[in-house]
Amino acid sequence: MNTENTTILVVDDDHDIVNAISALLEREGYKIFKAYNGIEAVDMLMQNDIQLILIDVMMPKMDGLSAMMKIRTMKNIPIIVLSAKSEDSDKILGLSMGADDYITKPYNPMELVARVNSNLRRYLSLGSVDSIKKSNSIQIGGLNLDKDEKQLYVDGETVKLTATEYKILEFLMENAGRVFSAEQIYSHVWNEDSYSVENTVMVHIRHIREKIEINPAEPRYLKVVWGIGYKIAKN
Repeated sequence: MNTENTTILVVDDDHDIVNAISALLEREGYKIFKAYNGIEAVDMLMQNDIQLILIDVMMPKMDGLSAMMKIRTMKNIPIIVLSAKSEDSDKILGLSMGADDYITKPYNPMELVARVNSNLRRYLSLGSVDSIKKSNSIQIGGLNLDKDEKQLYVDGETVKLTATEYKILEFLMENAGRVFSAEQIYSHVWNEDSYSVENTVMVHIRHIREKIEINPAEPRYLKVVWGIGYKIAKN
């Protein structure tokens, strides 16, 4: 992937961690911006064209989760949470608050770079020829996915999706009626091998359902096939 002119914001109250991650990603060709709390992160995002954020959770002034919620009202760029908390509940919380990915400290430098590359490939491909090669829009019932605008309309109303949510929904709508396991969805959307990814995919599926269903408890479109996976009903 060509990393030239690709910008990343690294946010952590530990200056040594920010400097170490910045040096690692700069060697990959990325342009790095730095912030040391949530308030600085939001300000930096408003002042610069940033395409991915790496953000710590525990920070002064404004923590990472609060900053992420604020950022999600403005941008759908990939957000990767960095945290010393490794419990599944912490990961699910981070994903529920709008993160696209979650890396626990201490992190493996090669894994961090791989996850950054993967998230950026997915995000930047939304504007590529590959993402619009089938047709310009997909209509299923009241759902209309405009692939030129990269925009979802539900009963004529625009619905904001993150880059990850868009790719999952696009994949399922392009294959309406087919059931895909969490592992298949993860491999397609994240473009990497899947290991114990059920919780990650489940959180994103729940977010999509909350955005597209009138009654998420009784979904019309996004169905769970228990023990197998997920599908978009043809309607």
